[in-house]
Amino acid sequence: MTNLTCSFDERIERRRTNCLKWDALRDAFGQEDLLPLWVADMDFPSPPAVIEVLQEKAAHRVYGYHVRSESFFESVVEWFGRRHGWAIEREWIALTPGVVPSICLAIQAFTAPGDGVVIQSPVYPPFFRCVNENGRRLVENPLRQVDGCYEIDFDDLAAKLDDGVRMLVLCSPHNPVGRVWTEAELRRINELCRERDIIVLSDEIHCDLVFRGHRHIPFAALGADAAARTVTCVAPSKTFNIAGLNTSFVIISDGGLRRRFRKHMAALSLGEGNLFGVAASEAAYRHGDAWLDALLPYLEDNADYFVRYVRERLPELQVVKPEGTYLGWLDCRSLGLAPAELKRFFVEKAKVGLNDGLTFGRPGAGFARINFGCPQAVLAEGMQRIEAALRSR
Repeated sequence: MTNLTCSFDERIERRRTNCLKWDALRDAFGQEDLLPLWVADMDFPSPPAVIEVLQEKAAHRVYGYHVRSESFFESVVEWFGRRHGWAIEREWIALTPGVVPSICLAIQAFTAPGDGVVIQSPVYPPFFRCVNENGRRLVENPLRQVDGCYEIDFDDLAAKLDDGVRMLVLCSPHNPVGRVWTEAELRRINELCRERDIIVLSDEIHCDLVFRGHRHIPFAALGADAAARTVTCVAPSKTFNIAGLNTSFVIISDGGLRRRFRKHMAALSLGEGNLFGVAASEAAYRHGDAWLDALLPYLEDNADYFVRYVRERLPELQVVKPEGTYLGWLDCRSLGLAPAELKRFFVEKAKVGLNDGLTFGRPGAGFARINFGCPQAVLAEGMQRIEAALRSR
């Protein structure tokens, strides 16, 4: 365990590896000399078992067509039973090339052009694109802040669901605000959607990254009535830092929904998977428990450091500790800067690359998302840069 923990302090050089986070700074921000704390992947090495299986596959030297391994699906079933108490079956699982493509596929399969699709902003930016570019009508149910903490506005949600809506896209745990929805909140969502026969598309990619005192509850695990209308999108990519391997899956227990989804997959000849991605995912699910159990307290310590730094040294800013994920949501509204000015402040003055809050929807104006999935020394450097920039205003 000690060795695993120490590995998270290692600073690995990612520049000049075609790394989006480190090598696309000029394209994203107009400058290269920034500390990147934006793209939601981690700067940690993946679990040893993942590295070993990839090295083994690479050493074979032949990377032709492959047969999907049933043991991969078994590893998924066992992981969700072991880590989340969710009993799923092998036939419920469809292999997909990423959660965002999965969301687009589900929107195509279960809604028609012009149908309303609800999202809860501020939220992961691709949700907007998935709805709009598939010709569906975007309906926002903005989260509300109560004493600095984000909550679902259920009165607004009920009204929005009555407006020709066929699907709710749920982000659970929520990116960027870091909420891990409680059972009571999820059951209220289920009640509203059951009354209106609305499908819930639940993006649970951050499900394994939950801090002490909180518990991720798969939406489909609420009961048979929820499972009958739920499409769950998950992946090992956030948990084990293997996003570049483009491997995810969709879990659907209802046979009718599953057939509709697979029909759309078949129309695009999807579902074979990636040789390296499938192998890495299985290795992670079979042998990654100890690594994850070491990662979680490190991430929570980073979250505590981030929140403490803001509260003690940056009184101009506000933040609430996330309940999960490795993403912080920084409230900069008291600076009185327009979104473009705020982005310019972080880039030109603080020399850090953060995600512009406005890209998460209009409720994100005046906010910035920071990624603390990195060695704490890197996070500390980023916070010091922000502090220095604020003091020089």
